[in-house]
Amino acid sequence: MKAERVRLARLHRLERVRAIARQAAASEAAQAEGALAQLEALAERTRRLAADYAGRNEAMDGAALRGLLGFAGSLQGISASTASDAVQARAFADLKLAHLAEAERRRAAVEDRAQRQAERMAKRFAKGLFNMND
Repeated sequence: MKAERVRLARLHRLERVRAIARQAAASEAAQAEGALAQLEALAERTRRLAADYAGRNEAMDGAALRGLLGFAGSLQGISASTASDAVQARAFADLKLAHLAEAERRRAAVEDRAQRQAERMAKRFAKGLFNMND
């Protein structure tokens, strides 16, 4: 019986460790999702700004037109770069969510093992096969 109690205690410790790992994974996933949301919002704003400047036609002379087109082109480059960063952030956030799911599976598996161990011990105790003080 002592070996079974030791095993159950070990499983409970492992469950706590896995719960902490799950919390860390959840925090990382939340941070990645937050960064993704910020990048997607920034990408949308820069895309709208670039589209707005690309459609302007208020230049008074060639130099002003050239400056406006250069600025619009730069905005389009920033927009494309930000959109690319958002795609990478989405992949990173997806990876962190997968890590979170794996951490939860690991924690749940240990919880199930501990529960089965406790049930086995309770059945043996109920049948009078051992004393809890053993």
